[in-house]
Amino acid sequence: MPLVNQAGWDLWVEKNQDPYGKCICDVAREVMRLLDERPGEFKADDLVTEADKNIDAGGITGFMAGCVAAMVSKCHSRGDEFRRSWNLGNQIGNEGEKANEGTGILNPALLCVGKKETA
Repeated sequence: MPLVNQAGWDLWVEKNQDPYGKCICDVAREVMRLLDERPGEFKADDLVTEADKNIDAGGITGFMAGCVAAMVSKCHSRGDEFRRSWNLGNQIGNEGEKANEGTGILNPALLCVGKKETA
């Protein structure tokens, strides 16, 4: 798997030996393997779901999927391509497009809390 951030990947794996964290690393590793074998277009959400099933992770949570997206985005050679697909696939409004203007990665399990403006 062509990593562009080996040190970052190694640190994530080292720090996540517990079952929860290791599952995230294992799914991210499988997503990157799938990216390597599929040079064309893809939907990031579909790759995460497929990776989860391939390794029998048991159905990861939305937060875990967001962590997988962060790991793949920051470590794999196709990470930015993956990040952009992930953001668009997880946007409700246009926040994915906004995230894609920079380097942000949406996590579908995080809430935005704020005061609603009234006219």
